[in-house]
Amino acid sequence: MNDLAHLGDTAEIEHMQRVLTRQRAAFNAQPEVPLKVRLEHLKRLVGAIRRYQQPIVAALNADFAGRAAFETLQIEVLGPVLHARHAIAHLRRWMKPQRRKTELLFLGNRAWVEYQPKGVVGIVGTWNFPLYLTLGPLITALAAGNRAMIKVSEFAPHSRKVLQALLAEVFDEDHVAVFGGELSAAQAFTGMALDHLVFTGAPQVGHHVMRAAADHLVPVTLELGGKSPALLGEGADLADAALRIAHGKGFNAGQVCVAPDYVLVPEGKAQLFAEAVKRAFERLYPDPATSADYTSIISDRHAQRLQALLADARAKGATVLACHSSHDAPRRLPLQVITGVSDDMRVAQEELFGPLLPIIEYRDLDQAIAYIQARPRPLALYPFGLDAAQTRRLLTHTHSGGVTLDDWAWHVFQHDLPFGGVGNSGMGSYHGEEGFRALSHGKSVFKRQRWFPTQLFHPPYGRWVQRLVVRFYLGKGW
Repeated sequence: MNDLAHLGDTAEIEHMQRVLTRQRAAFNAQPEVPLKVRLEHLKRLVGAIRRYQQPIVAALNADFAGRAAFETLQIEVLGPVLHARHAIAHLRRWMKPQRRKTELLFLGNRAWVEYQPKGVVGIVGTWNFPLYLTLGPLITALAAGNRAMIKVSEFAPHSRKVLQALLAEVFDEDHVAVFGGELSAAQAFTGMALDHLVFTGAPQVGHHVMRAAADHLVPVTLELGGKSPALLGEGADLADAALRIAHGKGFNAGQVCVAPDYVLVPEGKAQLFAEAVKRAFERLYPDPATSADYTSIISDRHAQRLQALLADARAKGATVLACHSSHDAPRRLPLQVITGVSDDMRVAQEELFGPLLPIIEYRDLDQAIAYIQARPRPLALYPFGLDAAQTRRLLTHTHSGGVTLDDWAWHVFQHDLPFGGVGNSGMGSYHGEEGFRALSHGKSVFKRQRWFPTQLFHPPYGRWVQRLVVRFYLGKGW
């Protein structure tokens, strides 16, 4: 980092600390946020997102140096609006205290759980969907009655400016604040004494985030990605599966945490499927180098990484099928389908996060399941063409954050479903009721009725009532 960037980060870190102090003081002064107020916050946010849809499209196009406008509208604008509308429709029920049963021994008393805002929620977004992956957690945080501080990726500076302007129209900085800055700012942010931290990013960074949060025992929600497999059954329609997987790898040029990372196909079908994917991709994107429907790779550095992955695969014996003729536009990389993949190749080991698609053959479903089980648990799983018994076996014997059957990623767009990872792909979720619970404190409350004689459990011990209770529950051994 150069000196100017360091000075900028220092100023931003000091700003973060001041805002956290103000937000915590404001929360402590008004810790109860009524339903009416929460609904008003969400409705005003929806209105601002709708007003800013064109600036959002322009900002993402600038950050990527070419971003498909419809993909931006679908994910960065429509996604948060649907998320907020779902919360608005269900928030009254989510907020209600839940009655719980007392132990038989305490029959006649009352017990319940109240869902209380945690306080200040930190949100760390990432560059591939800089609004959806910050506004989504923000919506859940606001529904739960929290205040929020948002750290936007340094690779999305135009998006940060739009997000700051959008949110400033709705919230004061002591309620919702947005920050930029580079690596040191991000490190400082994740080490702050927040009340909860939602982080989206790579698994290797997630380790550092969790360690930083541990200094203040900050609970974390981690959405970390990973190598999400697609699995074609013997009965799968190759052309249909190829179309849907090609869309999954072409959408945002494969720079999606839930993009299909690799495909498992029955023995003898790798080449047939590779050719089907090529035809499907060319149908979707006739000319990726110039198409307004195709998105650029985010940076030269990321484009170079993808080329290095391809070079490593070729050097170790793989065959690469380009889904369009090459152009002098390295950041407009068309889908590259890779066959003859072996475990020592980087494409078999690293999350690809781009338009590369390894195809791996398997002998039978047991071998395919074993292959998935032997690797870190992915964020998503995409089976195609399995019957009911095979689907049940796959769902039972594998772990993944979520599953879409016979397509890719649409489970993420269903805001009544939780969205999050498991194991290496993350922990916790921030969609739906599960997200509301994650960003709330479930406070246990027990109310003793005035007539209930809990004093019977006071010393001196060994009285007949105490002996009777112990014998009833534990038998004669005591």
